[in-house]
Amino acid sequence: MRKQEMKTNKTKDFDWRQRNLVLYNTAVGTQPGHVFAKGNSVFNWKSLLIALLISSSCAFAQERKVNPTWLHRYVPALAKSTDLSSAACKYKPIFGEGDASGDSLPSVARFGEETLDHQASCAPVQRQRQEEIYFVLEGSGNLQYGERTYPIRKNDFTYIPPAIKHSLANNSSGQLLVLIMSFKIKPSIALAQPSTEPKIINLDNVKEQPVEGHPTSVLYKLMVGPKSGKRDSIDDAYVVTSLFWMDFAPGGTNFPHHHETAEEIYLVMDGEGTMVAGGGMDGIEGRHPAKAGDAYYFRQNCTVGFYNEKKAGAKAHILAVRSWVPLPNEED
Repeated sequence: MRKQEMKTNKTKDFDWRQRNLVLYNTAVGTQPGHVFAKGNSVFNWKSLLIALLISSSCAFAQERKVNPTWLHRYVPALAKSTDLSSAACKYKPIFGEGDASGDSLPSVARFGEETLDHQASCAPVQRQRQEEIYFVLEGSGNLQYGERTYPIRKNDFTYIPPAIKHSLANNSSGQLLVLIMSFKIKPSIALAQPSTEPKIINLDNVKEQPVEGHPTSVLYKLMVGPKSGKRDSIDDAYVVTSLFWMDFAPGGTNFPHHHETAEEIYLVMDGEGTMVAGGGMDGIEGRHPAKAGDAYYFRQNCTVGFYNEKKAGAKAHILAVRSWVPLPNEED
């Protein structure tokens, strides 16, 4: 059967270009629209025009870019952005603005690292329709929030509401490294008066707990949630539905799952395991080796999950953030 499939199909052994060479062999002065004959073939130049238009439109459609279902970045290998950095503040885009994904992400505006050297400070910014979360990965410094300044240190996280002027400064002897997460707020969402001062909480002070509907082999620290929530350390967000820390036991998993109205980002902080990204027929998930520094973006309704290594003492921690994306027929 295999050999038969490889044989030439004589009924289709026909060169379209050779057939239509008659177009170039006609005498000068021939009137457009005439039908020309050569041998047993008959040709109309209008048919050629139509065929060319159809083929060119098909080629255009084939080149059309489709938004990604999921993305992977290895953060240590990424370069800092020359467009989004200054001499004092160096920004490394992971997803969103400055990354190849650009503005194709529905709610994520930017997800990346800001690096400040000793005594460096960033210019203040004020984003009218975006909310931000800062998580201090390394070092210590100051957060300017409005007209006041607040100290920040490693493992601190805070929420920045829209329309608040804010910036970072490093007054320590070492490097300050901050993970910056920004999210777009739709014009239809009414904004409340922002808080006059930020809530700055250290991850070490957040209780680790299981979450209903998930295996007990992973424990969660619930960090930031929506204004309507009551379970997170900071419940002030408009678009962010959850910022959380996952602690996986050896062989632990949060089970592959998906969110119909949310996109999600996982950043592997330490450990190794298998990341689930996307799926196939019959719910068979796509599995990919994952280690510290791996970042994954999951579009809404994409299968997502993680399996930790099955060996004694194996630990893995993931920082994850999820943001709301309404369904096309859902009022926002």
